[in-house]
Amino acid sequence: MTLRNQISSNETIIWEGKKDVKVSILEGIFNPLLPFAIVWLLIDTGFIGVFMGGFASSGTPALFTLGTAGFFLIHLMPVWLYLFGVLTAGMKAKNTEYLITDRAIYIQTGVFKTVTEMKPFADLSHVTVSQGIFDKMCGTGDVVTVCSHVSTTSEGGHSHGMNIDNIKDYESVFRLVKEYQEAIYTDTMYPNDLRPRENHGYNTTYVGSDRRNPWN
Repeated sequence: MTLRNQISSNETIIWEGKKDVKVSILEGIFNPLLPFAIVWLLIDTGFIGVFMGGFASSGTPALFTLGTAGFFLIHLMPVWLYLFGVLTAGMKAKNTEYLITDRAIYIQTGVFKTVTEMKPFADLSHVTVSQGIFDKMCGTGDVVTVCSHVSTTSEGGHSHGMNIDNIKDYESVFRLVKEYQEAIYTDTMYPNDLRPRENHGYNTTYVGSDRRNPWN
């Protein structure tokens, strides 16, 4: 099921896009596990060379040689985990879709299963832009949102929102999300004349569609 088919009938799509695969693969390759995986591979490669060379010269039984090879295949698990992370980073990026409506942000992603998340603008309290080294190289960026709900575990006391990562038009998306977040969040925190059809309260531009329930 596509992301378009999962939004409500009373929502209007204002932007949609996909995650940049190239940047995601670069971030997957150059992650903190890379130096550890390289050192681990070099050490194990040295031991494998010594053992196999000794086995070949001493006529060690083939069964013992296979057992040693199996041991090193397992011992190289950190390297396999690193390579798996690189491969899945590209696959996950390819399957990641973003969609913004006039009410919420939707993200669909996954490698072996697909997960769709939705965060209404009314839940968001902060919006920022972030650019890593590979984002700057490739002209992409991340739109980072913070949830307004208080959290006792996250830094600053706020829960994490939903991030739109590695997109080309990050600046325009940031402005778009910021505009809707400010209008709807402010309208939620400071009710406008009990939410009439016209806004006479906190000077926001958001206008509810129904006097009793503006969200429908």
